[in-house]
Amino acid sequence: MTTDELFREDATLLHCEATVLAVDEGGIVLDRTVFYPLGGGQAGDAGELLTPDGRRVSITDTRKHKERPGAIAHVPAADAPVLQPGDRVSARIDADRRHAHMRFHTATHLLCALVPHPVDGCSITAGYARLDFHMNEPLDKDALTAGIARLVAEAHPVRHRWISEDELDANPGLVRSMSVQPPRGLGRVRVLEIEGVDLQPCGGTHVANTAEVGAVVVTKIEKKSAMTRRVVLGFAEPGASPG
Repeated sequence: MTTDELFREDATLLHCEATVLAVDEGGIVLDRTVFYPLGGGQAGDAGELLTPDGRRVSITDTRKHKERPGAIAHVPAADAPVLQPGDRVSARIDADRRHAHMRFHTATHLLCALVPHPVDGCSITAGYARLDFHMNEPLDKDALTAGIARLVAEAHPVRHRWISEDELDANPGLVRSMSVQPPRGLGRVRVLEIEGVDLQPCGGTHVANTAEVGAVVVTKIEKKSAMTRRVVLGFAEPGASPG
């Protein structure tokens, strides 16, 4: 029992028609979905499932099913109507939440290009994003904010493609993350390319051009340990200068 992950090829899809395959303690499993599950540091999507007879099932989170490999669990609100296998639904994600994830996730790739050190932790939500870099040198908040603004203004195209596991093995430097390794066993690995800026394995959702990231600023830099520097990103307030 697997779920066709429509978001892997098109992060702009906001809804799809689907059939319920299973309902259990993990959540609601669909045959196909636009909902991104928690993974790679990125939060899961929220939204709703609509049935032809008018039932609305609020989805508060999305995760990879713990007991069904390849299946995605849509976590319903506690008071949501109960669905049954075979039910047809229209799956609709919270568009604003997804777009925030896309903007922040792309911004973290820009940050990786500005800070050439391995990443040993990350978190991408609708309210902020953070990256933990394995390094002991100091970082300058204003300089990083200005660097992100420059890469955003340069409007670099953003696209994904697939490479073989052999290609990845031949280019180990593509893997920047120490904490999350690309999934193995499928024969291919999804990589994200920001033209002229960054190339690394990533399964998350992103905008199509760095210009769409908008005004993102470094809100905090923390020394988490002797060899860890945490950089936190936020959206600039409307009307505020990103610098």
